[in-house]
Amino acid sequence: MATIIPVASFDCVVFGATGDLTTRKLLPALYYRYKDGQIPGTSRIIGASRSEMSVEAFRERARDALKRFVPARDLDEDRLAAFLDHLDYVAVDGAGDDGWEDLAAKLAERPDQVRPYYLATSPDLYGSICRNLSAHGLIGEKSRVVLEKPIGKDLKSARAINDAVGEVFPEEQIFRIDHYLGKETVQNLLALRFANTIFERLWTADVIDHVQITVGETVGVEGRAGYYDTSGALRDMVQNHLLQLLCLMAMESPLTLDANSVRDEKLKVLRALKPITPHDVQAVTVRGQYAAGAVDGKPVQGYRADLGGETESRTETFVALKLEVQSWRWAGVPFYIRTGKRLPQKLSEIVVQFRASPFSIFPAESFGREPNRLVIRLQPEEGIKLEVMTKDPGPGGMRLRPTNLDISFEETFKQRYPDAYERLLMDVVRGNATLFMRRDEVEVAWAWADSLLKAWADRPEPPRAYPAGSWGPTAAIALIERDGRTWHEEMH
Repeated sequence: MATIIPVASFDCVVFGATGDLTTRKLLPALYYRYKDGQIPGTSRIIGASRSEMSVEAFRERARDALKRFVPARDLDEDRLAAFLDHLDYVAVDGAGDDGWEDLAAKLAERPDQVRPYYLATSPDLYGSICRNLSAHGLIGEKSRVVLEKPIGKDLKSARAINDAVGEVFPEEQIFRIDHYLGKETVQNLLALRFANTIFERLWTADVIDHVQITVGETVGVEGRAGYYDTSGALRDMVQNHLLQLLCLMAMESPLTLDANSVRDEKLKVLRALKPITPHDVQAVTVRGQYAAGAVDGKPVQGYRADLGGETESRTETFVALKLEVQSWRWAGVPFYIRTGKRLPQKLSEIVVQFRASPFSIFPAESFGREPNRLVIRLQPEEGIKLEVMTKDPGPGGMRLRPTNLDISFEETFKQRYPDAYERLLMDVVRGNATLFMRRDEVEVAWAWADSLLKAWADRPEPPRAYPAGSWGPTAAIALIERDGRTWHEEMH
């Protein structure tokens, strides 16, 4: 059992306290950390939103959320009741003047607490909330502000948000969250690479043939149609989640594990990404949009119907890209990335495929020439799998077959693995920004994404339709197979 190290006592103010993110992710994450003894009894979680509501009503709302989103086996009634006692509430208008004096009075009761402000709101409110916090004297040395994605829709809007927040918070107190970076397996990438010479010595273009990163979702746009149709898969997933995963795979060893050393190395990868120009956009990119089909054996409608009608839309719900990192380590090694909605399974994985053996001593009939692969699973179950060739047991000659050296983290360590938000929230309290994005990272990633968006705009073609429940347009298969490679698709 892992040792639980308590954090400092804190007052966490969650703006957007009645929203979906708070209900589904933040309250369950905080409950688990309290249940495991990591949150001191003097801490408070203060909900803040425009809704007029009593503290008792907010606690009852939180109880309903926890019973819905936390498995019954993990709900201890005594601990749940004690946790709810730490919840408070104040009605605050993030865009206006109402309620700020009430919030200031509540926080003044405990002036020495670490004070994270979690902005689980629309990014349009980030600037006004931060200005109000400053105007009411609510920012000090122990304050932190947490920004949820999306941080802008392009480089210009990202800079505007960063400028507005940066006017009142110093950069070291700004925590731009990407929940993918809080996953246990993602952090294990650093351990895998830099604590194991067996892998770090192999982490070069001489040994690695290519890398694949796949993030698949079975859901459609659900209740986010309005946001998603102005965003699309590139802005929603590639610019942040997938590029961050690519950075961790491709980065050089940081000098230390402190926040700036790690983020300096990730920034170098982003700057080394080859821009995609209008000239090569058709050869290395595929845009798709899901049509009607079936997921998990159930019929589902297409994207346009999900928007509320047969409205014409050129928003992509699927993206596949062939990327290049222009550095000595990765010269000639393609990174194939893909993400989409209404795919066959919810899946996040990274596949490192090593180069095939140049010569075999084994008879052709006994050797499938399967290259070694390292498969890093982020979801549905976190783990690492190394595919190697072994001898088939028994007499009758030397017959080889691929075999998996498989590590499931939950089975290996015999414990529940904390959700990413649990870890990231505690890192905010500690002031540890290693797993959060720095301003320059966000802006360099947007500059690269903007160049691709412009390349698409210069060749205005609609996204290719793909049936819901498939792995995207057939063009995505061609993208990798014309290089003599294939997507790793293993149902979990």
